[in-house]
Amino acid sequence: MCKKLLRFLGLDKQSKYVRNYFYTTNMKASIYMSVIVIILELWMIIRMTRTIFEKHLQSQIWNLTEKYYSNYILLMSSGILMLLFAVRALYNSRRHRWLAILVIGLCSAVAAFEVWRLTLYPGSGKKTQDLLNYIILLSAAIIMISFSFVMLKNGSDKKWQSLTVMYVFSFVCINFGIIISVNGYAKGEQMLTFLTMVLYVVCLLVWRPVWGFIVLTASYLVFYYRISGMLDLSTVGKFTGTVDFTLYKTGLGDGIKINGFTMWLSTLIFCIANYNKTLSQAQKDENLEKINTYLSRISAEDELTGIHNMVYFRSEAEKLLGYVTTDRENVIILFFDIENFKSYNDKYGFHSGNELLIKFAHRIEEAFKGSLVARYSDDHFVVLTKNDGFMPIIQQLSENIRELQGEVQLVLKCGAYKPNADESDISHACDRARFACNSIKKHFDRNYCLYDKTLETKFTLRQYIVNNIDTAIANDYIKVYYQPVVSTKDGTLCGFEALARWQDPKYGLLPPGVFIDVLEEYRQIYKLDKQIIELVCRDYRRTFDNKEPFVPVSLNFSRLDFELCDIVGFISEMADKYNVPKNFLDVEITESALSNQQALLQEAMRRLHGEGYSVWLDDFGSGYSSLNVLKDYQFDVMKIDMKFLSGFPENVKTKTILENIVGLNKQLGMVSLTEGVETLEQYEFLRSIGCDMVQGFYFSKPIPYDEMKEKIVAGKLKVAQQFVR
Repeated sequence: MCKKLLRFLGLDKQSKYVRNYFYTTNMKASIYMSVIVIILELWMIIRMTRTIFEKHLQSQIWNLTEKYYSNYILLMSSGILMLLFAVRALYNSRRHRWLAILVIGLCSAVAAFEVWRLTLYPGSGKKTQDLLNYIILLSAAIIMISFSFVMLKNGSDKKWQSLTVMYVFSFVCINFGIIISVNGYAKGEQMLTFLTMVLYVVCLLVWRPVWGFIVLTASYLVFYYRISGMLDLSTVGKFTGTVDFTLYKTGLGDGIKINGFTMWLSTLIFCIANYNKTLSQAQKDENLEKINTYLSRISAEDELTGIHNMVYFRSEAEKLLGYVTTDRENVIILFFDIENFKSYNDKYGFHSGNELLIKFAHRIEEAFKGSLVARYSDDHFVVLTKNDGFMPIIQQLSENIRELQGEVQLVLKCGAYKPNADESDISHACDRARFACNSIKKHFDRNYCLYDKTLETKFTLRQYIVNNIDTAIANDYIKVYYQPVVSTKDGTLCGFEALARWQDPKYGLLPPGVFIDVLEEYRQIYKLDKQIIELVCRDYRRTFDNKEPFVPVSLNFSRLDFELCDIVGFISEMADKYNVPKNFLDVEITESALSNQQALLQEAMRRLHGEGYSVWLDDFGSGYSSLNVLKDYQFDVMKIDMKFLSGFPENVKTKTILENIVGLNKQLGMVSLTEGVETLEQYEFLRSIGCDMVQGFYFSKPIPYDEMKEKIVAGKLKVAQQFVR
């Protein structure tokens, strides 16, 4: 309620933008007012002068000069001065400041005249109101003379100066209206001049409601007070020849008071409405300005770190490389990647991770001062700089990362690419620098790599994969290879893992290590996974219709599948289309995918279980968060990563660790499956500790289903009895 009251009165705190908006609005209104006033007063002065001489009223020149000329001249002078200040405030123009000399001359004449009248005041029989008029006119004239000199000397716009002139101009206007209307009222005329000036001041200018109330109330009170005290019978008789003694004796009638109150109230309401309308528009424009500023900022600035983003980088880099003066032979693009940053986020949280990125972003910007620096994405940064002297900077930034890393081992990797003389595609150049950087990941002895011919071949294949995944799917270049899953109870085939292969007409058979990482990086992996799902369902339908045995198949899902499409809905759609029982399709989710988008993945797993699918944890042990995964998610099968079998049987710890993992698995009510079994010894050990299923080259490498069927027919693989038809 208090805030609403303050807003209604115009006493609420306003932003700088809103204050400037009101200032500009009032300066524009002041131009209109001052122009009108100058024209009217100039016309009145000319008209009065002509009347005096045409009607031979030289005997009344003194009275006319005393009552009107000073007011006309002062008002016109204030209008000229207001016009000069308003034009300077809005347009920063001082070309017409010489008009201030005219104001000085006119106001000096008024001041001299008022001083002379003050010297004659004692013994002249003049009323107190007359003395007050002399002082008001003299004070206003002196103030305008002072600000005229300010206009002549000061070239810059200072708001307090323009606002002071506006207030003086408003005061002169209202005082002029009071004087003219009081004298006119004494002759039986209406008070139109006073009302006009009040409307000009209060309605054209925007006042805070509380100040509008004060200005209006004071103006009307002074006006009615002076009507009551300035009815001079002798003066009235001189101008009209008659005197209204009834008006003089009884003062103001009720009709005049009511009309005056109505005008006061109407003007006040308009003043309040005008203020609120202007305030509303100012706030609307301010919000729009903030939105535009924000959009302009984010179009060039990275929202997290505050350095430039890639939109700005691409635009400016293209301009820079396009300049004739740019030495393209001495230009290089650097791509930085903070390796193991994901582990830093997992250990310290995303807030601490963001703080590290912000600190590093400003350090890299400072280190490459004068170069073009931007955040590429996540923990990646790009720099366009000179091809000399950057290696010490890379070493220094590597030291900076080590200072910030805490207990997690962070390593700064840098890939570099030198654009060709005629190369203009900055995105393509950044991709090559990034590819060079990625080529040294997991190579702890290297932190810098320059893109060369060797990498060019790999990069070309990478771009080919991204550009041709849709073509490969449409032309059935994507194939499903199956690797058997064997039960340790009786050594029978109890399942398959579906693995993707790309049989390309140009490059031949592409292994998954070549294209899966690329498709994930470019967020195209869901296309491949959807194709594999449909191919598996199609194989099941074909085999079932031929009355041949078919075992359940596990399908690998990427984390991006859940983000980029409704993968749960799609697998159900394919199962319904090919009439595949839900218990014949298992879903594998790799452990590393579970550290991000936890809520999304938990909801997806809930849906999968609800639909009747078995959900497997893939690559258990490949990350340090494995136990957290077991706590936070519900799985049916745990696939133990093949790395646990590396060094078997030399590493005595391997057996102990595997035995405990299998035991933990049983306690949690999950089925255990170990990958990477290559020897009979490994198989026998896993069976002895109670591991439920195994998978590896000991049984078969991944092969097409037709070849797998040949193995089954030849008796090399025996299908579990429950799947034999």
